[in-house]
Amino acid sequence: MADEIVLYEARYPAAIITLNNPQHRNALSAAMIDGLMAAIERAEDDARVRALIFTGTDPAFSAGMDLQELRAVLDHLRVDEAGAVWDGALRGEELIERVYRLSKPTIAAVNGIAVGNGAGFLSACDLALASTDARIGYTEMKHGIQAGMVILHLMRLVGERVARYLLLTGELISAEKAQALGLINEAVPRDQLMPTALKWADAVATNAPKAETITKSLMCRFSAQAIAMSMTEYTAAPHITDECRSGLAAFFEKRPVPWAVK
Repeated sequence: MADEIVLYEARYPAAIITLNNPQHRNALSAAMIDGLMAAIERAEDDARVRALIFTGTDPAFSAGMDLQELRAVLDHLRVDEAGAVWDGALRGEELIERVYRLSKPTIAAVNGIAVGNGAGFLSACDLALASTDARIGYTEMKHGIQAGMVILHLMRLVGERVARYLLLTGELISAEKAQALGLINEAVPRDQLMPTALKWADAVATNAPKAETITKSLMCRFSAQAIAMSMTEYTAAPHITDECRSGLAAFFEKRPVPWAVK
């Protein structure tokens, strides 16, 4: 079990789904996304599961897109080839959309750093809490990568002014600040993270299932900003610009990005 990239524990009425690749800070690789999709399907099919809790194996919740995987793909692509990068980007967006539109309530128990698509993942959940030592940020552009579906959910939760600040500065904010901004519901001490998430799952389990499913569907429908973007509006082109290639190279070689102001 410990070597599985996604761990699944039925702790009724909850299913605890753990991102389990700590060496890569639980980055959302293709294998991680596939594992999460399978775990979500399993929880959806189990009538005894009333809530899904997502967390990570310490020290991170999720570092977002797997930059090593992206770099490996880019190294084997010509400049005019976008297919493989597009497929990977689309899969990540589909995961966030799947989490947002689940018929069962979802809880993000953020145990550490959550950046990029990792932050987008938690923002798609119905409820979110974080340990007081967690940090959350939207840092994609630091590596030459545009933000995607995360923009929708960030703006939905915190409004345009705050969303612009978080996206354009890439600041890593504390759990307490995330709570004050409305990005998460609560910041708690590390040892209270899972007990609190399980307490919320117990509260969810007292809801009438059909009424809950309909209510969740209506919330998605009435949240105009959360209407899924047409995937045709995305292209992989931003992922394979010279900015992205040089940004990733700078990241892995631990040197300043070329566009940094001297």
